[in-house]
Amino acid sequence: MTLTSLMTTWWAWIALGVLLGILEVLAPGFIFVGFAVGAGLTGVLLALGISFGGSIAWITLFFAVVSLIAWAVLYKVMGGRGSQTKTFDEDINEG
Repeated sequence: MTLTSLMTTWWAWIALGVLLGILEVLAPGFIFVGFAVGAGLTGVLLALGISFGGSIAWITLFFAVVSLIAWAVLYKVMGGRGSQTKTFDEDINEG
């Protein structure tokens, strides 16, 4: 199977989405979540027959744009801490 045919195969995108979702669970921190959603949605659209003209460039562009949007939305919704530092006012060793 060539790379061109693999990138236009719906189940390969779904499998990539599942793999990235598993990686997100193992390495939490909103690293892979956007890519997982983007790959899953790309796979679903390819399964529904939307082939993006069979162009790898358009499929990749769609995946990248959806991944970025999904990451940004999920980061806002799930409340990523960003650069906030957790501080403690009391020491558990003090009395």
